Amino acid sequence: MDTLAQLRAGQLSGITRLDLACGLTEFPREIFDLADTLEVLNLSGNALTRLPDDLHRLRRLRVLFCSDNRFTELPACLGQCAALTMVGFKANRIATVPGAALPPLLRWLILTDNHISELPTELGERPHLQKLMLAGNRLQRLPDSLRQCHRLELIRIAANRLTELPEWLLTLPSLAWLAYAGNPLETEADAAALESVESIPWSALRLEQQLGEGASGVIHRATRERSGQPATQVAVKLYKGEMTSDGSPLHEMNACITAGLHPNLIRIEGRIVGHPQARAGLVMELIDPVYRNLAGLPSLESCSRDVYASDTRFSAGVALRIASGIASAAEHLHRQGITHGDLYGHNILWDEQGGSLLGDFGAASFHATADTVESRALQRIEVRAFGILLGELLVRIESGLSDEGRGRLGDLQRRCCEPQVLARPGFDEIVRELKSW
Repeated sequence: MDTLAQLRAGQLSGITRLDLACGLTEFPREIFDLADTLEVLNLSGNALTRLPDDLHRLRRLRVLFCSDNRFTELPACLGQCAALTMVGFKANRIATVPGAALPPLLRWLILTDNHISELPTELGERPHLQKLMLAGNRLQRLPDSLRQCHRLELIRIAANRLTELPEWLLTLPSLAWLAYAGNPLETEADAAALESVESIPWSALRLEQQLGEGASGVIHRATRERSGQPATQVAVKLYKGEMTSDGSPLHEMNACITAGLHPNLIRIEGRIVGHPQARAGLVMELIDPVYRNLAGLPSLESCSRDVYASDTRFSAGVALRIASGIASAAEHLHRQGITHGDLYGHNILWDEQGGSLLGDFGAASFHATADTVESRALQRIEVRAFGILLGELLVRIESGLSDEGRGRLGDLQRRCCEPQVLARPGFDEIVRELKSW
């Protein structure tokens, strides 16, 4: 983290990224001294209510984060920033989004956890728009102009006030990751499924080392004690109870429970009751440490694409086993009326033999289990996410795949990413094809 003192002393000259979180109430004019080099500006965690009208003087500025401030309106000056592609104003008090505030090259917009009830028509006039994060607002509808955004791949509209999904949303050719839980339109989770899982007293758990932390909660290794039985090692996820970019953590917990058992999903042992701070939580099986993340999160540059380690390579057998396992898990979820919403390599754990586990249900949503045009379209949107994953595996296969086999997999990958949403195969067909190898 940089300091205001460093900035004012001229010690940051020539930097391309500036991070300032020091209780700012006004935009430091000294930032303009960096205009020739500054590309990423992070002013999150301050008390700002406005930005200067001449912000466009930062002519190289590509990324702006102003989350956790006190803005009530998305600043109109952003629209004059010619190079700006990513804008993040999560957890402010924004109620108004002027069309003039949207920069012409906008690619990634984060307005999670605000007070927005309406979006401008101009949002659909940004042809580069690829990621749109709107969870935790007051939206009752989306602007029809978004039907023009043929590059839009990810949209988060969970925890709003939408009573239906517009038909055009389900036909967008590039859409692969959609989260809409917590809206009136969503099919309710099966109450019987939620009640069927065991209630585990907090007093029966002893937390040990932290294993990981995500947007929705913290995971610890723990010991579970039961009367008359040996103690067992488990994983405990305690939810933060805060709105994330995907949606509500409690919706994630409901989806994890409703998903049920599948060999490529992490087994839920029960939900926690009696926490002293009334925090929600799940007790899960403890995963063997030989499993590791398949990929890293998307970067500012890759936007909607995972980042793989440069040495990530697979044999054909391992890649096919990973693909088959994840396709089978997705097929199982769809049968339960759940779309995962975040089917990505960074949410997959794998081992050297190709064992795979699909995790992180933060973007999961419920849909009707009946075969309707809407449920079929929602499932085929997720098929495109799988097609992208399959392509990422395919380019990293280094042995054991003939030219004919590569052609067959390439054909399946292309069909999964077919622009016509309903022309894509369902996961039942994908599973059958992958099993035929």
